[in-house]
Parts: sequence; C-alpha cells; structure tokens
Amino acid sequence: MLSPQIILFAIVSYFLILTAISYFTGKEDNNETFFNAKRSSNWAVVAFGMVGASLSGVTFISVPGWVGESQFTYFQVVIGYLIGYLIVANLLLPVYYNFGLTSIYEYLNERFGKKSHLVGSISFLISRILGASFRLYLVAIVLQEFVLDDFGIPYEITVIISISLIWLYTRRGGIKTIVWTDTIQTTLMILAVVLSIHYINKDIGWTFVEFVGSTDFKELNQIFVTDDIIKRNYFLKSIIGGAFITICMTGLDQDMMQKNLTCKNLNDAKKNMIVFSFILTAVTFLFIVLGALLYIYSNKNGINLPLVDNSPRTDLLFPEIALSSGLGGFLGITFILGLIAAAYSSADSALTSLTTSFCVDILKIDSNRPNSKGTRKYIHVLMSILLVIVVIFFRYYLDKNVIDSLLTVAQYTYGPLLGLFAFGIFTDYKIDDDKVFLVVIINIILIILIGNIPPEAIGGYSIGYELLPFNGLINFIGLYLIRK
Repeated sequence: MLSPQIILFAIVSYFLILTAISYFTGKEDNNETFFNAKRSSNWAVVAFGMVGASLSGVTFISVPGWVGESQFTYFQVVIGYLIGYLIVANLLLPVYYNFGLTSIYEYLNERFGKKSHLVGSISFLISRILGASFRLYLVAIVLQEFVLDDFGIPYEITVIISISLIWLYTRRGGIKTIVWTDTIQTTLMILAVVLSIHYINKDIGWTFVEFVGSTDFKELNQIFVTDDIIKRNYFLKSIIGGAFITICMTGLDQDMMQKNLTCKNLNDAKKNMIVFSFILTAVTFLFIVLGALLYIYSNKNGINLPLVDNSPRTDLLFPEIALSSGLGGFLGITFILGLIAAAYSSADSALTSLTTSFCVDILKIDSNRPNSKGTRKYIHVLMSILLVIVVIFFRYYLDKNVIDSLLTVAQYTYGPLLGLFAFGIFTDYKIDDDKVFLVVIINIILIILIGNIPPEAIGGYSIGYELLPFNGLINFIGLYLIRK
C-alpha cells in the first residue's frame, strides 16, 4: 500500500505547481482578466483544458465504479452529450458572442428583463454549487479514506483545506489561470487512466487486446438498452436526456461557457467546442472501459467494495485498487494526481464562475468602479465558504452513486434555464417579467411531483433523464402563458 506520506508529498508538490502558474497568469489582478481573460485565449488550449473540467472527479472514479451496476449503458448518455455539444456550438455560442456577454445570463436581461435575468443567475448558482460540491465531495472522501485518516485529520478539515487551496490559486488570475491549469490537469487525468489500464492488465497477465476479447469483458460491455421503453436507461431516453443535459450543463452554464467566451472570436469558440466534444467522448469511453477492468480485477483478486459508514461505495473501487492492492507506487501516485487534477479542474472553474455570476448578475458590478476588485475578492471568499458547507453536508446525507446523483439533480435545477433560453431564442415574444418567478415556482413544484411518481403508478414506466427536457417544456409553456 502506498504510504500516506508519499501521497501527501505528491499532492503538495502538485499544488505548488498550480500556485506558480497562478503567479504568472495573475499578474494583472483585475476584473477583466478574472472574468474573461481579456478574450485572448488560444482555442486549442481551451478545448483541451475543458476536457478535464467536464469530466471531473465524478467521471474519474464514479463512472468506472458504476459499470458493475449499469455496464456500458452510460455511454448512451455520452452519445447524447456529443449531440448536445454540437447544438451548443452552432446555436448558443453565436448568441453569446453577438451580445458580447461576460455572463451568459445577461442575455435574459436583454431579452426579457431584470427578473428573468435574476431567475437565470439564481438557477445557475444553485445548480453549480450543488454540482461542484458533488465533485469535491468525491475527492474529499478519497483523501480522507486513504491519506488523512492516518494523520488523524477530521473530514471537515480535509474539506476546508481542499477548497482553501483552490481559492489560493484562483484568487488573482481567475479564468485566465483556469485556462492554463486545466490543460495540465487534463493531461494528468488522461495519463492516469491510460496507465491504470496498462498496469492492471499487466498484473492480470493480459494485453489490452486480450482484455477486450475476454469473456469477462463481454459480460460487462452492453451499451444499448433497446428491449423495453419503460426502463429508466432505455437508449432513446438516455440519448435525448444526455443531449439536453449537455445543452444545460454546458451551453446554459456560466462555468463552461466562461471558458469559451475567453476565445478571440466566435469561429475560434466553435472550433474549441467541436474539437473538445469529440475528445471528451473518446476519453469518457476509456473511463468506462477502465470500469470493466476494475471489476474483472476485483473479482479475480477477491477485492470487495470499500465501505463508508457501513455502506458499500462503488465510487471507491478505483482508489481501493490503485492505492491498496499492491500494483505499485507509481500507479498510486499517478492515480492520486489524476484524481486531484480531474476534481480540481472542475472545482476551480466552478468557484471562478460562481464568483463571476454573482458579481455580474446579482451585484451588477462595474469593472471600472474603484472598489469593484475588492468586492469580487470578498465574494470569492464567500463562495469558497459556501462550498465547504455543502460538501460537508454531503458526507452525511449522500448515499447514491455520485454520477447518478449529479445528473438527477441537474434534471430539476436546469429546467428554468432551458425554458427561458429556448423561449428567448425560438420565439419573438416578450413576457410579463414580473410573473417569471411565479412560473418557475409552479414549474419546480410540478417537476418534483412528476419526478417522484412511482413506476407502478404509470404502468411500470421508470422516469429517466428525459425529465430534463420535459422540465424545460413545462417552463416554456408557462412563459408562453405570460407572453405580451
């Protein structure tokens, strides 16, 4: 087993590198650099870095861990993601660049009014706080289980340290720093999954070709569920849901779009989005393949799922094998750096985008005001504290696979954004802006009721990720009813 001291040394060294990058990219400590990097980023660098930010620690350990339960069926959702990215590139990016936006929710102010703008920004803040917390929670429990418990450090302190480190290297350069740190983090994450597949196969005595040709692999590699439409993971439901998840969690999300808006022009932003989407699809499939290998290896070596509070956690299978199964210190170090890179590449940009959205959308900060930089730094600290609180909460109340939990929550929180943007782009109507909050509240109540209908009450039909587009449709209809 890799010693906690060595793991801790690797983590500290990694963060020293990120801090050094932050020093050079954060020399211009101003709001324009923090919010949009002066729209000077190279599209290829942004595209590669966005892979790590999109995958995050959730994909890094939760997706492989989910293979034992769902086989390769998650890739149906990934196919939907690819479709969604192409829609974002060709439909949403032109809107954002035509309006010259810093926060994408400023579009709602231009199109409908201040209340709609506020609804959009609040929906994002809730969605991103929960999403970032899911991702950070995974890293925190891995660090706790395999490193910090040996030093007697409580979970709460682990969370505080983790988020404090993110705050430290993003506090000056903001999105300009993130574009470059994400590139390093994506490289480490891909290197970790490739090396993990290599070393585990080597320990079993297989080549990669022998692995994918084995009967063990064939027992886990079902992708498409086509036999019964009432199943939650039926292929059309998964693909459609995946497309809308991407449209919302990328195209209508300030976190992901903030990186795209740092590109020099619309054409560069489109190239970034398209190239990134195909790389992401390939890398995600690699993680699913790794998941099959982890379960095969654990079955051959009698490795049980790790327990958290006496409950088995599939999310911890990858770290258990990488750190505690005797595969070697190099793989353990690679895993830890890959995990930290994957998780922090999404969490650091989330913290930056939360700060940007709150400053621009809620506080209406003018970058030219003398005290605007101080306000931004104050909000940056407050957002860090909020993330700490939510991540600690998850430790005691979250009992599902994290990737499934993340996508389930997205179905509820991104619906208002989907409805508002769709109504703005596809119709010419104005709305009664004062009634938009009422529409959203009614929509949320209806979706919660629909989402919790037991399958036996509707002929055995299990509601899956298609709930998200349905959520947006209900909101769209509500906006139509208050049109002018």
